[in-house]
Amino acid sequence: MTNWQSARQARDARLEAGARIANGKIVAVHDATRLLEAVMRPGDKVCLEGDNQKQADLLCAALLAVDVSKVNSLHMVQSGVVLPEHLDVFDRGVAKKLDYAYSGPQAARIATMLFGGKIELGAVHTYLELFARYFIDLTPNVALIVAVSADRDGNLYTGPNTEDTPTIVEATAFKDGIVIAQVNEIVERVPRVDIPADRVHFVVEAGKPFFVEPLFTRDPSAITETQILTAMLALKGVYAPYGVRRLNHGIGFSTAAIELLLPTYGERLGLKGKIATHFALNPHPALIPAIESGWVTQIHSFGSEVGMEDYIRARPDVYFTGPDGSLRSHRAFCQVAGHYACDMFIGSTLQIDLQGNSSTVTTARIAGFGGAPNMGADARGRRHPSEPWILAGREANPDSPAPLRRGRKLVVQIGETFGEKNAPLFVEKLDAISLAEKLNLELAPVMIYGDDVTHIITEEGIANLLLCRSPSEREQAIRGVAGYTDVGRRRDKNEVQRLRERGVIRRPEDLGIDPLDADRNMLAARSIKDLVRWSGGLYAPPSKFRSW
Repeated sequence: MTNWQSARQARDARLEAGARIANGKIVAVHDATRLLEAVMRPGDKVCLEGDNQKQADLLCAALLAVDVSKVNSLHMVQSGVVLPEHLDVFDRGVAKKLDYAYSGPQAARIATMLFGGKIELGAVHTYLELFARYFIDLTPNVALIVAVSADRDGNLYTGPNTEDTPTIVEATAFKDGIVIAQVNEIVERVPRVDIPADRVHFVVEAGKPFFVEPLFTRDPSAITETQILTAMLALKGVYAPYGVRRLNHGIGFSTAAIELLLPTYGERLGLKGKIATHFALNPHPALIPAIESGWVTQIHSFGSEVGMEDYIRARPDVYFTGPDGSLRSHRAFCQVAGHYACDMFIGSTLQIDLQGNSSTVTTARIAGFGGAPNMGADARGRRHPSEPWILAGREANPDSPAPLRRGRKLVVQIGETFGEKNAPLFVEKLDAISLAEKLNLELAPVMIYGDDVTHIITEEGIANLLLCRSPSEREQAIRGVAGYTDVGRRRDKNEVQRLRERGVIRRPEDLGIDPLDADRNMLAARSIKDLVRWSGGLYAPPSKFRSW
């Protein structure tokens, strides 16, 4: 006779073992490792937060300290591999297999460990892809999550950095998994209930704040004149003609420059109220001047940003906030918003090939993708029209009948032709392809596929790939904005000139932009201190960004 309760019975056995260590749901800090040894089994799928900003650092340390004879060969299914300890668990044999989405700070070490056979790689995912698999074939047996506070019943308050927590808990708790929360403190009453107590099995009070990375803060003093030039090209050559109001900005100084040009150069172009009003975006401090100038109507966020808490609390008309006044971020919902509700994604990358494929993966660094492939992908399931979407679709396919013509999301890659350490942005072959060959991967870790990319912007100009009518035109359009890289120097000058005459390639002078006008005085804020002033003293930047 079939036992339809086997998973629940296994969960109950784990709960019973953990209950011997707990006082109700509360577990003392010094017993955290014992708790994990009690509820985990070899080979378990374990989700550890592990976001790209907030980290369950105490539970990670507890996991690293387990007896390997009791807990081993775990399959880690976490969105962010950020802390050194996230990889130390593989060195110790606690964990064996990894499925993840983002690993910026640990990118080089992940590459070394993959090549050395220390990690068995499942896949490098996008955020939405990994979240989706939590509900299909990567459902966690145990979830180690993090929150600001809990009451004694186990109700959790996540504060501004909710991030991935609801998605992780939903998948785990409703499929007979164990949810363990690290919290800064236990209180009588949480400010708001972000995760209900019946989905939380154990709570460990850390007694100190969890680690949060200020990942989206860009110091305006580091923005270069070349980045200002590319920002000017973006605003006049893409934002303005398409009338882009709903969008996502990637991380980087190029997009920070755009944000800081909105109240100055954007104002001069008469674009206020016509572009950049609705964002799927973390609370970028560089956007403060545009918010204060009345450009931005609404922002929904994946996570929060250190130091922006008081500013967000004072601007509830712009941000999504709870009754306690703090931000309610949600990575899964915001990824969906960026994929389906936004008309444009604009961001940077490390390499672009001749087909427009881009990747942040090199042979020495496997940084993962985060949300860029979801933000920077044409949403084939989209059905609602908007002016930018329709216009882009018409440019890509002018001969199809209008009622059946698909619109197109604008996917823009922006950067300088030579990046950090003089590495060329444009290459004949992505390092991601070489990496796949070395590791015998079935699928190369390409971040954004070329057929999704609509525009490439460099200091040399804009390549509108929507207007290309053949692979050879596309290649020459890319070469035409590749500058003095090897790729750029191999352009067909006559073909590039023809593409320029058709408006496929547009140089700064074609847009009436003088590169000599790209001056740091154009920025609405030229330092972190300027951003604090714009905020009326509400923005409290982390100490590493303070120079006064």
